[in-house]
Amino acid sequence: MNKVSYAPVSPFLVTPQRKVARKHEEIFYPECDGKPMADNTLQFHWIMTIEGNLETLFKNRSDVFVAGDLLWYPVERKPDIRQAPDVLVAFGRPKGHRGSYLQWKESNQPLQVVFEILSPGNRAGEMSRKFAFYEQYGVEEYYVYDPDRGKLEGWLRHGQQLRPIDPITGWVSPRLGIRFELVKGELQLYHPTGKPFVGYVELVEQHERDSAVAEAQLVFAEGRAESAERRAEHEHQRAKHERQERTLAEQRAERDRKERALAEQHAEQERQRAEQERQERTLAEQRAEHERQERALAEQRAEQERLRAEQERKERALAEQRTAFLEAELARLRAELMATK
Repeated sequence: MNKVSYAPVSPFLVTPQRKVARKHEEIFYPECDGKPMADNTLQFHWIMTIEGNLETLFKNRSDVFVAGDLLWYPVERKPDIRQAPDVLVAFGRPKGHRGSYLQWKESNQPLQVVFEILSPGNRAGEMSRKFAFYEQYGVEEYYVYDPDRGKLEGWLRHGQQLRPIDPITGWVSPRLGIRFELVKGELQLYHPTGKPFVGYVELVEQHERDSAVAEAQLVFAEGRAESAERRAEHEHQRAKHERQERTLAEQRAERDRKERALAEQHAEQERQRAEQERQERTLAEQRAEHERQERALAEQRAEQERLRAEQERKERALAEQRTAFLEAELARLRAELMATK
């Protein structure tokens, strides 16, 4: 679409052209086509409204790039093949500032959704060339709104072609999830939540309100985080104290266990010492009994020796008596014999 020659306070600040070197040949990819962003304030209002609301819609999606009045180069080394949609959306591409959308540097991802806002200066031939460009280079959804005539058109890709969306009123974008309405020639767009798109000023005010709320929420969250930190520190200290108490209890239990083991060891040593003493006493008693038995046996042997000696003495005395008797008898018999002679 036509582009403004002044620099508005918006995300669409124009930057100088840059050049990209490919191998040994310099290729220039201008970042400005020399045309104004808008021919009038009404066109500019709608560009800003659609771009701003889409930015808000996808503010939490890091993989959705939304921009306005940005030159799109779909073919590398072909700087003349380009187009600058009034509003564009690229899914699967990161947010961030760009001087232009160089498709080969964007994982070769074409723009999926394009908006054009018409002004009285637009010509049918120009719009036909734009349509052919978007159809050829992969745009999935293409929307054209003419605020002066109150006309809205849309096309959806089917294979290699962009086919008209009919009816457009009540249409919900497959990619964006937004709903299109045309009431008495006035375009009305609705977020997936049903909330209507608002103008740029309202968006700024809403952003300020959201920022204030976000700041309050941040302060509250920081307070909660600090409180949570204190609670966590308290829990940490309590857990540390409990851990220390458990450690002390375990140490006391280990000390008691060692003391019991030592007492049991001492008791066992005392038992063994007492048992040894008992065994020594028993052994001494056994030795004393053995000695007593040996003395008794010796005395018995001595008594037996005495008795044997006495017996032998008696036997000798008896033998001597018999001998004396026999000798006396023999002498008597001799005497008698002699007497008889």
